[in-house]
Amino acid sequence: MVSLLDRKLRLSSKVSLRPEPFGALAYHFGNRKLTFLKRPELVGVVRRLDGSKSLRSVLIECSVPQDLWNVYAASLSRLMDSEMIDQIEEDSRP
Repeated sequence: MVSLLDRKLRLSSKVSLRPEPFGALAYHFGNRKLTFLKRPELVGVVRRLDGSKSLRSVLIECSVPQDLWNVYAASLSRLMDSEMIDQIEEDSRP
């Protein structure tokens, strides 16, 4: 089983982030869910999720301390559950 840290993720094309003093509001135009991202550091990570790099690589780029990676992965997993974040499926063909 591949860890979420090793998966490529991206912000859903149906989601808009609105900057706020506390972080950001994420609104999904498809399911109409509104999510509060309460940490500017998390917003920085979410903004860098473009599907081209693993979550681990993005966390390193954003200078997130390694002891917090599981916390970020859990937060992003919840965002995936609400369809705010998409997982990029790797092509398994040789």
